[in-house]
Amino acid sequence: MRRREGDGCPMTGALQIVGDKWTLLVVRDLLNGAKRTTELLNGLHPISSRTLAGRLSDMQRDSLIERMDYGGSPPHVEYKLTARGRLLLPLLDALKTLGERLGCNVCEDRRQHAGVYCDACPRSEQSHQPNAAPSSARREPDDSIVLL
Repeated sequence: MRRREGDGCPMTGALQIVGDKWTLLVVRDLLNGAKRTTELLNGLHPISSRTLAGRLSDMQRDSLIERMDYGGSPPHVEYKLTARGRLLLPLLDALKTLGERLGCNVCEDRRQHAGVYCDACPRSEQSHQPNAAPSSARREPDDSIVLL
């Protein structure tokens, strides 16, 4: 893990780690467990494979994710959040809440646009059950994050 250049302020260093949208969206998509690169690409559309590879590399270097290489042909590689990466979960929850309060998007916008809720959305389980009633109980904060 590298120290961040800048003015020495911890906020500056943190923003250098999470300062682009893809980093936080990768964290969002890894909340429910490890994923392969292709799964991340599908969930993060329209990210390019080159951009994703760069972000994953940066996030590994910053100890936010762990790369697990299972070998094989074709190669089987998965990524999962580290304990350090999970430190970003309150930030994601705050951004989701802010996005809702500002009227940026709601979970239904994602469902209409992409056809499904994101994996981190508590409604994603309901989307597979046609007659499921919306749940009013709030789940753990790391399960209720939706960013678009």
